[in-house]
Amino acid sequence: MRDMTSTPAAATALDFLVRRDDLHSCKSVPAPDPGAADLLSGQVLMRIDKFAFTSNNVTYAAFGEAMSYWNFFPAAQGWGRIPVWGFGDVIGSKHEAVKPGERFYGYFPMSTHLVLQPARAGEAGFSDGAEQRKALHPVYNQYVRTATDPAYDAGREDEQMLLKPLFVTSFLIDDFLADNAFFGARAVVLSSASSKTAYATAFQLSRRGEPGARCEIIGLTSPGNVAFVEGLGCYDRVLAYDQIGSLPDDLALAYVDMAGNAQLRSALHHRYGDSMKYSCAVGGTHWDALGGAGKLPGPRPTLFFAPAQIKKRAQDWGQAGLQQRLAEAWLNFLGASGAWMRVIHARGPAAVERLYLEVLDGRAKPDEGHVLTLFE
Repeated sequence: MRDMTSTPAAATALDFLVRRDDLHSCKSVPAPDPGAADLLSGQVLMRIDKFAFTSNNVTYAAFGEAMSYWNFFPAAQGWGRIPVWGFGDVIGSKHEAVKPGERFYGYFPMSTHLVLQPARAGEAGFSDGAEQRKALHPVYNQYVRTATDPAYDAGREDEQMLLKPLFVTSFLIDDFLADNAFFGARAVVLSSASSKTAYATAFQLSRRGEPGARCEIIGLTSPGNVAFVEGLGCYDRVLAYDQIGSLPDDLALAYVDMAGNAQLRSALHHRYGDSMKYSCAVGGTHWDALGGAGKLPGPRPTLFFAPAQIKKRAQDWGQAGLQQRLAEAWLNFLGASGAWMRVIHARGPAAVERLYLEVLDGRAKPDEGHVLTLFE
């Protein structure tokens, strides 16, 4: 357990809020006093020590209404608290299975504190049983106790926050495509190829065999990121967005849309038509260019929903089998990730706002990972 004497419950509580209808409008505001004495029976008070912020969190905001991401951590009318992955310490508890000083990894708001209502608490951790979360997918409601997590490494908390949530999605995209024989495609095209989710997906795809014996992995990115993406070593071909015309006209491809750019999606669909075997939307790094699928040639773009593939594989392999495969794949990926990512830490409301707007506007560098806290 961690010594919490230096982080009292009385520390000023803050929430970082964004306007749901204008993501550039944001502010840090005082939150209700998180005093442990005010907890109800069965509740715990968590101090959110630190959290990661990536383009994946911008996707949570961009799809906040459509995918109910705003519902996890309610805020004042018209405002939202963006979910993030991070670590928190229990500083007050009225639940017999969760003790002050314990540390947990899980899904938090961009805040300093959170009251949780543990349900199904066990050695590994618990799920939040708060009323507003019961209708939401349980994969986001799990809080993992670091003291009993066999994969936890205190020295690599930053990588766990920054990469593991994205890696799980990437693992499932790769598995979903393979499970469907890549829909007959001979190439997988990923937009926003410099993003961490696209990179992890390409990494998984590249482990399916040597070039020529598997689908070709093609990354699309902005001109300034081409050299960086090529240096990752897992794409067979990297093109700037304005170079898609150099691809073969008859390429049988599966399109994995990490960018959410409607113009790019339309260009690819109109060029390839029925040669495009599958088209899915995963993220919204180009959130300001998001658009509907419309009446596009070729397959109708569908939203990839990772929890659905988790549910299928838990049935196919059993929960233990799924977790074993994920753990093995994660350790392989983690071993390859340290060479390219520089972790940057920032503290306080001003730093959080600055970084949030930087990522929102696409100004974050692809070789950086940001770990934040609202505490000064």
